[in-house]
Amino acid sequence: MTLLKRMVILAIVTFGVGLVALDARATYGARVTADEPQYLLTAISLSEDFDLDISDEIADERFRSFHEVPLNEQTIALNDSGQRLSPHDPLFPIFLALPVLLGGWVGAKVALAFVAGLTSAASLFLACRRFDAELGPATWVVGFLFISPPLTSYATQLYPAMPAALFIVLGVIAVTGLPNWRWEVIAIVSIIALPWLSVKYVPYSAVLAWFVIRNSFRISVSRVFVQIGFLAGAGAIYLLVHHQVYGGWTVYAAGDHFVNSEFLVFGNNPNYLARSIRFFGLLIDRGFGLIPWNPAYLAVPVALTWFAKVRRKGSAVLLAIVVVGWIMATWVALTMHGWWWPGRQIVPVLPLLAVVIAVAVKSVRPLIVAFVIAATIGLFSWLWLIYETSNDYLTLVFDFEKTSNPWYQLWRLFFPDHRVNGTGDQVLTWVWGVFLTISAIGTWCKTSSLDGKCQSH
Repeated sequence: MTLLKRMVILAIVTFGVGLVALDARATYGARVTADEPQYLLTAISLSEDFDLDISDEIADERFRSFHEVPLNEQTIALNDSGQRLSPHDPLFPIFLALPVLLGGWVGAKVALAFVAGLTSAASLFLACRRFDAELGPATWVVGFLFISPPLTSYATQLYPAMPAALFIVLGVIAVTGLPNWRWEVIAIVSIIALPWLSVKYVPYSAVLAWFVIRNSFRISVSRVFVQIGFLAGAGAIYLLVHHQVYGGWTVYAAGDHFVNSEFLVFGNNPNYLARSIRFFGLLIDRGFGLIPWNPAYLAVPVALTWFAKVRRKGSAVLLAIVVVGWIMATWVALTMHGWWWPGRQIVPVLPLLAVVIAVAVKSVRPLIVAFVIAATIGLFSWLWLIYETSNDYLTLVFDFEKTSNPWYQLWRLFFPDHRVNGTGDQVLTWVWGVFLTISAIGTWCKTSSLDGKCQSH
């Protein structure tokens, strides 16, 4: 079967499995929660009024079809006319506007599941065409990560994380395909689009821009100046539009949580040393880590180390984006324990980790089988939870950790709870941290690179 056919099948399967969660309730009295209603309200305003002002939508309680309980409005009046703008960048609501007009909140979730399907297909292309992954194993690896949590959960939870993941994957495909001018256009589009999805994606744009400019510098200096000028102009437009529309340099200036300063989004006197625990917590935290919900992510440290050591052509841009994503989620994000499904802060880079694992396992059948089994456990946990949240036993965001799934309730005991971070949790953090670090170091030392092998002393 050709790559194209596998991409189509993978996109359809990802889309279909994503829709399984369509009827799940986010919390009691609401199908969506936290920032999701804000995106929907802005999409409604764009589709009906062709503007970003949601003051009339709030006054008319247009949110009642998807949020029966009182709404956290998040906004402040920006002028004497009472204009209110959601403190979220506009590209995602623009994308949702037509689906919301045609199908309401259901249409929005279906459209997002479609984006997840495209992202899975693009990830398979990236693995096979750019990094020489074996087509069969790569299909299994990428496919199972996209139909298991957290990627499948963000196929229907209304956040810009999945669209950001799509632009990041397309950006890496494009950068590794330069100097072809068509790939250059796609790279530039991805760089410009990411900040309009959310200002927190600016670092990803910066990485992509750096590699586009670096690659072009080897071909033509004049081409570099054109690119820099174009991107600088796009950045200036972004800042000017935000200053004019939102009253600040970012959308946070319109938010009621940031009336004193839009930069409070980073936290009030943040303790960066304390945030360092997230470096491992993103993987091992009992409630919000990847591994407790999907054991397949145990492969991340080993696969990432292997990928870094072999240094395939084009791997630098992929690794740089993953590192930036992990840094952002560890030290920049306000919290990793939020009002959302686990993994939200790193969803944009998870498709790249899927690519890394797909390339690393190559054709080693035992590794592929073990990975698929682990991902199947993750899928099982997700489907169990979706059954509970679709039948009013639990909700997807408020109390997902109360799932009756016996596997999760047993497996979770081996992981630290960083919201409590008692003595036992600290011991577990150290145990897991040492284990993951040693596995990465061992992989580095045993892996052949282009320059030779790691020497023992």
